[in-house]
Amino acid sequence: MQITQRNIGLTVDDSLMRVYVAAPEPAGQYPGILFYSDIYQLGSPITRLADRLAGYGYVVAAPEIFHRLEPIGTVIEPDELGKLRGNDDARRSEIAHYDADTRAVLEWLQAEETVLSDQIAAFGFCIGGHLAFRAALQDSVKAAVCCYPTGIHNGKLGRGVADTIARVSKLNAEILTVFGTLDPHVPSESRQQILQALDEANVVHKTLLYEANHTFMRDDGYRYDPVATDAAWGESLEFLSRVLA
Repeated sequence: MQITQRNIGLTVDDSLMRVYVAAPEPAGQYPGILFYSDIYQLGSPITRLADRLAGYGYVVAAPEIFHRLEPIGTVIEPDELGKLRGNDDARRSEIAHYDADTRAVLEWLQAEETVLSDQIAAFGFCIGGHLAFRAALQDSVKAAVCCYPTGIHNGKLGRGVADTIARVSKLNAEILTVFGTLDPHVPSESRQQILQALDEANVVHKTLLYEANHTFMRDDGYRYDPVATDAAWGESLEFLSRVLA
């Protein structure tokens, strides 16, 4: 279906956070998705993914994850310097600030008249995959799609050590993890650590594994894999449709 696109501003701890919102154009109410970027924020590869998801009947809200450190509207280029910059922004971000931003966007989704407030999920990539997993600790989140999530297994998310994996037993949401076998950032032993924690906590979850590299769903880089991307999209859409039905 056709979609609309807009930007809204949410003030969190006296910092203005831009949130990119893509939504179905036809009037009605739809499930809501808290949508997290990778370290490069809301460049066109990420907003295209948000738009694509919205076209399947979701109100998608994507916040700028480094709004406390970067000027509003900043897109970090996915090159050598951008990688250094994005990773440094991540390193300097307080984990409590990430959590506060999560709550702010979830509260906005629940209050938005076009969103079915009892049908909310999270979706993210790389660091955003970790943030989507962590967002699922909130009671309002029914499902989370976590694409090649980094740092869950070792607590690497921001300043200090994130307690995400230690809190897995608090999850009430269903979890879908998406990994690439060629991903050096989440190797086999790290994937198994995450999946074992979910199993031991009796969390309903599913994992997808493709012969692909890290960030294989970004369509602007040498690691892009359109076949794996299409397969992951199909599985993710089916997962969201089932859990949010």
